[in-house]
This record gives sequence, C-alpha cells and structure tokens, in this order.
Amino acid sequence: MDYGNEKVHGGSAHHNAAPAHHHMSIGEYAATRFTTLKPPMAKAPNPFRLLAMLNLRQWLFFLVAFLAWSWDAFDFFTVSLTVKELAKQFGKSNSQITWGITLVLMFRSVGAIIFGIAADRYGRKWPFVVNNILFIVLELGTGFCNTYKQFLAVRALFGIAMGGLYGNAAATALEDCPAEARGILSGMLQQGYAFGYLLATVFARGLVDTTSHGWRPLFWFGACPPILIIIFRLCLPETDSFIERERVRKAKGNIAGTFVKEGSVALKRHWLLLIYLVLLMAGFNFMSHGSQDLYPTMLTNQYNFSANAVTVTQVVANLGAMTGGTVIGYCSQIFGRRFSIIFISIIGGALLYPYTFTSSKAVIAAAYFEQFCVQGAWGVIPIHLMELSPGSFRTFVVGTSYQLGNLVSSASSTIEATIGERFPLPPKGKTERYKYGLVICIFMGCVYAYVILLAFVGPEYRGKVFGVAHDEDMAEVAGQDTMDHLFHDREAMGGPRSDSSDEDKVVGSGKGTA
Repeated sequence: MDYGNEKVHGGSAHHNAAPAHHHMSIGEYAATRFTTLKPPMAKAPNPFRLLAMLNLRQWLFFLVAFLAWSWDAFDFFTVSLTVKELAKQFGKSNSQITWGITLVLMFRSVGAIIFGIAADRYGRKWPFVVNNILFIVLELGTGFCNTYKQFLAVRALFGIAMGGLYGNAAATALEDCPAEARGILSGMLQQGYAFGYLLATVFARGLVDTTSHGWRPLFWFGACPPILIIIFRLCLPETDSFIERERVRKAKGNIAGTFVKEGSVALKRHWLLLIYLVLLMAGFNFMSHGSQDLYPTMLTNQYNFSANAVTVTQVVANLGAMTGGTVIGYCSQIFGRRFSIIFISIIGGALLYPYTFTSSKAVIAAAYFEQFCVQGAWGVIPIHLMELSPGSFRTFVVGTSYQLGNLVSSASSTIEATIGERFPLPPKGKTERYKYGLVICIFMGCVYAYVILLAFVGPEYRGKVFGVAHDEDMAEVAGQDTMDHLFHDREAMGGPRSDSSDEDKVVGSGKGTA
C-alpha cells in the first residue's frame, strides 16, 4: 500500500503501517523528495461524478462545516469592514481599532488548542455546538460595546471561539467522505473563507450606517445564522471515524487514560511532523495575508483607485480565490498534494508583476488570477493537513498548526507597510504615497519560494485511510490483539469493516500499490 507517492511498509489487515521514511536516514529521505514528487496521475472521475459519490449524510456533514466556516469568516471581517465607524464611535484612530483584529489573530491559537483537544476527546458534535454558541454571544456583545476596552476584550474572546472552529470543520467535512472526492471537497471547504468575505461585504453595504444604530446592526445580524447552524448540527450524528475510535477506547475500559496515552504516542512518534506543519502553515498564512491585507491600500494610495473600484477588484479577486481553491483541490487528487502546491505557487509567482504593477483597472484580471493561485494552493491544505495528522488528534493538529501559522504571519501587513515607507512617491496633496506594489511583489516572491521549499521537503500521504482500524498509533496504545478482536467481532456480527470501501478504492487508485 502507499499514501499517494509516499511508499509504506506492509502492515496487518487492520491498520496502515508507518510510511517508509520513518525508517530512513536524513540522506535517504532527502533523496526521495525528487522521486516522490512525480505526479501519480491517478485516475479521477469528472468532478460531478466525484460529488455524486457522497451519500446524503456525508453531504450534510460537508454542508454544516462549510456554512460554519463561512460564517466564521463573516464574523471576522465585520471589524475590518467597519474600522472607520468603530474609530469614530470609540474616539480612537484606525490603527487602534485594528488591534481588535490583531487580538483575534493572537487568541485563535488558544481556541484551536482548547476546542481541538475537546473535539478529539469528546467528539466533533458538542464542541462544534459550543463554538457556535460563543459566536452568537460574542457577536452580540460586540454590537453592544460602549467603550474601547470592552471592544478589545470581546474581540479577544472572539479570537478563542474563531480559532476553535477550523479543525473541527475540516474533520466534520472530510474524515467520512469517499477518498477520491477528498481533493475537490477540500478546495470547496477552504473557500468558505472567501465566501464569508463576500457575504460580509454585501451585508456591510446594506446594514452599516443605514439605520440610526450605525455599525451595530452588522454585528447583531452576524449573531443570527449560527443559531440555524447549531440546529443543523444537532440534527446530525457523530462522524463514523470518531465513533470507531471511541469504540476502541471503551474496549480498553479507561477512555480518559487511553486518550492521554494516544497523546503521548502521537507526540513521541510525530513531533517533527508537527513542527513541520506549523512552519508550512506559517508560509501559507504569509501567502494569503501578504497578498491581500495591504492590497486595498496599494490600490488607493499608489494607484488612486476609488472606494468602489477597490470593492469591485476585491470581489473579483475573491471569486478567483473560490474558483482556484476548488480547481486545484480537485487537481491534487490527480497530481498529488505537494506537486499541486508547488506548481500553482510557481504560477502565482509569475503573476506577481502584473498583480502589483498594473495601475489601470486591468489589474482586476491580474487580481483574479493571482488569488486563483494563492487560494488554489490553499485549497489543498484542509485534506493535506488531515492526511498528515495523527488520527487520534486530527482536529487538534489541523486547527492548531493552522492557527499557530496564522499567529506567526499576523504581522504581514505591518511588515509590508513599514518597508513600504522606505520607498516614497510624490505626495498627493497632504497624503503621503508609497510604492506598496514593489514591497508586496518582493515580499510575496520570498513567501512563494519558502512555500515551494517547504512543500518540496515535506511528506505526503495522499489517500490515507482515516478509520481507527488503520491507525498504527492506536494499535500501539490499545494493543494489536484488542484491535483485531474488536474488528473481527464486528465483521463476524455482519457489520462492515471500518473504512473498507475507502481502502479498496485507495489501493486501486494509488501509484505503485501492493
């Protein structure tokens, strides 16, 4: 059996053995980075046939995760779209209000740790519900803030809630879906973030300063859809993957003790991989923030775009992002995760010049295709992280690596703005102008090079089977005899073998399978 291009040693009937590189020296592993990058050219049905593979429950899991992730993004952007109004309300400068955004980014890692561990221990369902309850309370709370300190405190707490959702949403959407459909679903899920931004832009136009309450109705409205998302999730069961894992823990007789042992084994076996994932996600977050955060400022300050022209450009760019994430996510199922990330990053780097040096409205086309590339690479990330993560701590690892990477990259716009001040342009009246385009171009060139390098040296487990019956870490904790006995009894009683259908499909489609 293999995971995509990463060969694995033969294992038992009930779990995947460790990837071969776990037993390699550094030199041997380095030599495989070239050979394993070759696209497997796995046969994949057309996208519509892939989506038709999902049964109703799998579609409902994906839909509730997508909606929650999209509204998570909506709630985040409510502040960035009302900075001027909030500054006026609290008597602060725009830069002081943006601390509300910075605090969210800083505290997201805390939420990822808390809710990630909770979801891996108690299941995906109830941490997801609690997470959305917090969204309701904190969005309402933001809408009722009367002082700057209240505003900062509420947004810091919101950061904890926001950080807790990503890993859970990825696990809910992807861990039970058919193996062949993972790539396209990963791309679709990730673009919930861009979809949330588009929703926030539309509703900000309709709700901000259109009533006597000013900016507040946007936040009050933001608290409403999570009620429906909670009801939706309550109507769905736990994922099959978690239910299987919980059965093994119960068979050991000490659920909490088994969970702790799983953590110890995962840390001992995968600590280097966990560090790699944080470094990789730092690069990806630098990629998104570096290409997006200062871009509206570049358009207005350097190229004199009107507010409406900036909005149109941003909307078109986000449409490119949604398209790119879906397309490249799908392609990663055919060409491999690492190859897809590297290829689209090279294309994105080639498009940096028109993206940052086009002064006319033709820049809209460049923005569309640049964000197609940026979010195209991002479209691979949810499933790539899921496949690389230890099974027992999948939600925790996916969410925490993503949010720690976000924390590292949170200073992107500050770095670009500070460097930009070293490249002044002739002022326009009293407004100082800078060559932000040059800075974004150089900064993003470095980021693309970093991401390409990290993707090249890292592993890939495309097609990994998610069921606990194939988890070597759990086999070490519970004992192979317990695993064999548990799943043998299930098969003897007429139940399906855990993830058997997925395994057959993966083995049949992988490159060099045995």
